Amino acid sequence: MVAQDYTTEDRLTLDVRAFHDGKLVYSTFAVNEASVEKAARERMLEVVVEIDDRPLSRWGCDGVVCATPTGSTAYNFSAGGPVVWPQVEALCIVPLSAHALFARPMVVAPSSVIAIEVLAGNQGAGVLWCDGRRSVDLPPGARIEVSRGLRPVRLVRLHQAPFTDRLVAKFGLSVEGWRGSAEKRQAARGATDDEK
Repeated sequence: MVAQDYTTEDRLTLDVRAFHDGKLVYSTFAVNEASVEKAARERMLEVVVEIDDRPLSRWGCDGVVCATPTGSTAYNFSAGGPVVWPQVEALCIVPLSAHALFARPMVVAPSSVIAIEVLAGNQGAGVLWCDGRRSVDLPPGARIEVSRGLRPVRLVRLHQAPFTDRLVAKFGLSVEGWRGSAEKRQAARGATDDEK
């Protein structure tokens, strides 16, 4: 650190706001994801999702995850969403167990505003979770708006670690038996390391 032998990378964050009866009732941030989920296990949550003030779809579901590229390998990934390389500026939306014909993971522009409205007719409440740590109850009629955070989070890396290598290590992806140029380079590196 003293020798300044490190690299930095800025990661996109989320600004999250919850409204009820048109009033702001909660505001926070997220580094990985913001999720709107059902509060009662036995009930579905009825939501309408909007992108940039345009309605997209209505779902009866367990919830909706809105993720950053950093969070794309966390809850988003577990829910069937895409893995997004950190350098890509985008937001992910993943419906959770939605009862609908069109309920696919989506990737939208980083400038988009995602709105999730908990429909007033819901028999149960919802819960807003941010990074799985901060939560607030959402009564029927609540509206959650998720947008790109004004401030990114800055990560400092002491060692070079390409995202592809980190992804392979994190998920234990099989690259054995690959006969391409990558395997040859890896074998050559191994031979060089043995000589040392």
